[in-house]
Amino acid sequence: MDKNFQEILKEKGDAYASGVYRLSRSFPKDELYGLTSQLRRSALSVVLNCIEGYARASDGQYRNFLHIAYGSLKESEYLLGFAKRENYVDNEAVYEELLGLADEIGAILWKTIDGLKDRQGQS
Repeated sequence: MDKNFQEILKEKGDAYASGVYRLSRSFPKDELYGLTSQLRRSALSVVLNCIEGYARASDGQYRNFLHIAYGSLKESEYLLGFAKRENYVDNEAVYEELLGLADEIGAILWKTIDGLKDRQGQS
């Protein structure tokens, strides 16, 4: 994968995790070890799995880590929606920004996964 493309994924993943942390600071204190913790871990997992996968030796391993990152992204998206339905979200602009970033990250992840499949199929 192109190094610049990987950097874009890393930057967007970092912005997503940072935004989740920023948004979740206002969640109720009794959710600190529940929803807040799970949401933060799943958001960080997106970028961490991309980074770890990129460091692996094979395209197959990398693809596996990207699948895990995608699963974590979907988990965090659900948790964001859950927090909104529970009226924990106090910054609508950050919430909407996070949903947009999640869509962008998801598209990049699938494009990368498909590209790795194609490349592996040619081997």
